[in-house]
This record gives sequence, structure tokens and C-alpha cells, in this order.
Amino acid sequence: MDIPRPYLIFLGDVPDALAAKTGLGVVDWRRDWCVGQWRLPGCKADARLTDMGAAEAAAKGAKTMVVGAVNAGGVLPEHWVDSILAALDAGLNVATGLHSRLSDVPAIRERAAEKGLALFDVRHSPVRFATGKGNNRTGRRLLTVGTDCSVGKKYTALALETGMRDKGFDADFKATGQTGVLISGRGVAIDAVVADFISGAVEWLTPDADPKHWDLVEGQGSLFHPSFAGVSLGLLHGAQPDAFVVCHEPTRTTMRGVKTPLPTIQQVIDLTVTCGRLTNPDIRCVGIAVNTEHLDDAAAHTVLAETAAAHGLPAVDPIRTGVGPLVDKIAADFGR
Repeated sequence: MDIPRPYLIFLGDVPDALAAKTGLGVVDWRRDWCVGQWRLPGCKADARLTDMGAAEAAAKGAKTMVVGAVNAGGVLPEHWVDSILAALDAGLNVATGLHSRLSDVPAIRERAAEKGLALFDVRHSPVRFATGKGNNRTGRRLLTVGTDCSVGKKYTALALETGMRDKGFDADFKATGQTGVLISGRGVAIDAVVADFISGAVEWLTPDADPKHWDLVEGQGSLFHPSFAGVSLGLLHGAQPDAFVVCHEPTRTTMRGVKTPLPTIQQVIDLTVTCGRLTNPDIRCVGIAVNTEHLDDAAAHTVLAETAAAHGLPAVDPIRTGVGPLVDKIAADFGR
């Protein structure tokens, strides 16, 4: 899937930044690919790009409008259709990570065909996957797991890719969500794969490799989340990780979108080891990534120190402190 760049990031009228995590994620990691953002009245997210519409973005060189907002169920709101049509009229391709296919909307499909433009449904892979087999594979793999969804699993894996490469590791980020695919240009949106084939899709994404090569697999959901645990478990079994990092947001008390209490970090470590041993008996936790966005510096460093002491593992915020201690732990446990 080769999505033409630069991008116009469409944020719609989402109610908060988490609902715009696709667009914000692309901007955080590929800001040089983005010419501006398009926000509808009432939008509560801000990627800190210049606000503009489709015509202005096209005049500034944009090639594709990325629908950078999501909602429960990943459906396309009807009131966004006019904006997508306007983007096509301005000569922009359109890419989305929603579960809804752009081509399923007759007006969008017909306008794209009329203008000779492409529609990219990033969540829908053209590859047909086999069921997972659980066979041992060469190479090393690390999976980011979470106490909840939207706690920093993608950011942690991307930061580890940079940090490990800087230390001489052969390491590649492996995207398993729509934002990661837009950031990396490759990957599989695991939550759109039929359940029986989730582990097989991850095996396809992380095949045999050089013994010293690391695949850094973006985690999804949480084993404790009543909505997404099935995806998380299939991802864990297919990734067959040698190592995992637990990602956590310390200010939450319940899981996003439901009333289920947040599990403890130790509960996530224990369950991940128990379930992960099915495909890798030697799976181990190498650290904790804490999203301290909502804490000041003093409180953040206190939480990181207390978390590290409580679990006997390095605890970092990939954005605030970097991932150096995690990379050092991986080097100590596995070598380079």
C-alpha cells in the first residue's frame, strides 16, 4: 500500500485528543509529511498544524487526506462524507483507518472514480492469512502490552526502534494498527483480521529472521479489556515474543470505554507470561513504559521511581525520559 504524500490530516469534530490518536500519531512521528490539519466546528483535538481546508492543502502540495479520527466501532460518520467529497474534488486521494470502507459509500466511490483518485482503507489488508501454527521462528521479538488501550504501546515500540538502532541493534517496528501502518508504510491492522487468523497474521508479519534481528511489535488493547482482549491474546500468541514491555497510564481508574477497573501492572505481567508461554516458554518482561502526560515533572519522576522499585524493572516514559534503560535491559538479557 503506497499512500502518496504529503498529507492533510482530517480531525473532523472529535470530542478529545484520544479520538484523534491516528492523526496525532502520524504528526508526532512524521510531521514532515503533513502540510496541515482540517477541523470541523466543535473539534476538541489539535495536532498543532496550520488549519486549512482541502483546496488550500492541495494548493500547498498535499496529495492525500488522511482521516485521522476514530470512534467506537470505527464507523464513518455521515456528516464527514461531504468533507471527503470536498477532498476528492480538490484532487486529493483519501486514506482512512476506519473499519468502514470508503468504497462502500456510493457517493465517495463514484466521485473517486470520476476524479481518477485512490481510496485507501488501511485497516483492510489484501493479504489472505493462514491460521497461526505456533512453530518456533528464528530472530528475536518484543511485544508492547498494556494495562488498557490507548496507553502508549505504539509510541513505546517506535521509540524502542530508534533507541535500539542508535545502540547498534538490528531492529524494526512492526505495525499492527492503522496509525502504525500510516507511520511506517507497512503492517497489518490486526483488529480487522477475522479472529481465527489473528495469530497467523502476526506470524506472517514477523517471520523467520537473522538470530540477532529484533521485530518490535506494536501491541493492541489489553488482555484485561472486555472489548479487546481477544485481539490482544491472538497478537500475543502470534508474536511469540521473547520480551515484552508493559505500557501503563497511572491516572486512570477504569479502562477506556467501559466500567471495568484497571488491572495492576503486576497482574498484566503475570497474565502475559502465563498466556505467552504457549508459543514461547521463555517469554519475559524487560520493563515498564509509563505514560506520564498528565503529571508534572516531579510527580512523573516519582511514579517512575516507585514503579521501577516495585517491580525490579526499568520504568521509563518514552516521550519524557526516553527508552535508554529499556534498551540497556534488553542488551543485558539478550546481548546485541
